[in-house]
Amino acid sequence: MAIPSGSGTEVLKVSLVNQASGTAENVLINGVANHLYTILSVCMTNTDGSPSNINLFIKDDGGATDYYLLKSHAVDSYGTFVWSDKFVMEGTDELVFQTDLSEVFSVVTSYIDQDWT
Repeated sequence: MAIPSGSGTEVLKVSLVNQASGTAENVLINGVANHLYTILSVCMTNTDGSPSNINLFIKDDGGATDYYLLKSHAVDSYGTFVWSDKFVMEGTDELVFQTDLSEVFSVVTSYIDQDWT
């Protein structure tokens, strides 16, 4: 993505994913070309009665490579983990949440979407 030189918009947004479970990839943010995303926090709550391991990662453009922020991080039953380190994604990158087993999670992601289209 080129460095923006024109005007654009900057909006604070939230992504809500309920019942994220299993080894399926749950897309929290599906990036769009000419956008920059500043992720402020990701709150992941285990709503199941069993402990689980969670993964949080970025899929690069085209989804060929996964870049892990969390890999097999343990969360107790009914426990919560908050990722509060800020990071940036660009363009068509995706932010993805996944569990190692079949436990159910609710995931709330707060982020800034800068649109340069």
